Amino acid sequence: MASAVNSQPYMALSFEADRQRAVDRSGVLGGWGAGDLQRIVERAAKIFRTPMAAISIIDQERQWFAAREGIKVTETPRSHAFCAHTIHRPGEPLVVTDAMQDPRFAENPLVTGDPGVRFYAGIPLVDRMGYAIGALCVVDTKARPEPENLIELTLLAHEAERALRR
Repeated sequence: MASAVNSQPYMALSFEADRQRAVDRSGVLGGWGAGDLQRIVERAAKIFRTPMAAISIIDQERQWFAAREGIKVTETPRSHAFCAHTIHRPGEPLVVTDAMQDPRFAENPLVTGDPGVRFYAGIPLVDRMGYAIGALCVVDTKARPEPENLIELTLLAHEAERALRR
């Protein structure tokens, strides 16, 4: 039993190193594909009627916005990134209806300070090898119920994945 427990951190570190290599291979950190990605983000914000939306890439230390709508900064520390949680479950959305009520995020500087995130819905962006390199998300400063049309966000995320692969 002890060996299984001891191997878990190694496996997590190994997976993260492989995931980081996938991020590096994608070339997106250099700004490639920004026009297509920006159009996707703008559509997501419009469909979900949110003041903010983004395609974020999760690097070792930061969340970098490959495209953004209503977000002033180009990156945040990974430790603050909602999308850093989203990438842990490729294929599954992460929905936070009220970040102030969610113990994972209640003390997050993006919740307690500017921009005052309350609602978040994100879909992992997965490369051809199955690694989640980032997320497409919509964000609001007001709490909201879980959206009924997450399939639309998923379809936009697939479109973003295709744009990232070009």
